Amino acid sequence: MHHRTVDELMTRNVVRVRRDTPFREIVRLLTESDVSAAPVVDDLDRPVGVVSEADLLRKASARADPSGLAPVPHLEAWERAKSEGGRAEELMSAPAVCARPEWTVVEAARLMAAHNVKRLPVVDETDRLQGIVSRGDLLRIFLRRDDAIRDEIARDVLRGTLGPVAWDVTVEVREGHVSLGGSVEAENLIPVIERLCLSVDGVVSVAGHITYRAESSGGSTEG
Repeated sequence: MHHRTVDELMTRNVVRVRRDTPFREIVRLLTESDVSAAPVVDDLDRPVGVVSEADLLRKASARADPSGLAPVPHLEAWERAKSEGGRAEELMSAPAVCARPEWTVVEAARLMAAHNVKRLPVVDETDRLQGIVSRGDLLRIFLRRDDAIRDEIARDVLRGTLGPVAWDVTVEVREGHVSLGGSVEAENLIPVIERLCLSVDGVVSVAGHITYRAESSGGSTEG
């Protein structure tokens, strides 16, 4: 099976800022480029952090309301330092959580979830910035055509990986939902087939309706 990699999904033309980029310049870059965040890079183009709209808005939210109606929010020391910052290195979230081009969607998604971030700068073996991958980029695999998913399951999973033991298994795909039918020799093959199908890029769910031929009774049992 071919799993789509970060290299295939990432944006290569990355809007980036330097450590000393001032607040207003960051706002202008994000607005003009229609992005919500940008990596902050050093002189060797290595990400040292990410500055986002949320980081920038701390400056506005920390100010007193001119009308006096809204109370000034309580800020932790690090939040107040950010709100008072005027350059990228003072405003950014650091260190940068980065991905590698060869990673799969699963690896990138797990890192995003673990660090609760919406995007990952992508770096090469020298830690230089190569691109950026977002949650939306990773979700694009679920836009694969049903026939492409069905063909991959039939060719790479049922025929390629499993071979003769799955020759009687049928597969249908609708809106990314996979329905399996047919029969296999042993019951313990059913969860293996379902797990392999679920690992195919673009699969939303797998419903198994595979029967197995019980050797002891010679009958057929629903799996």
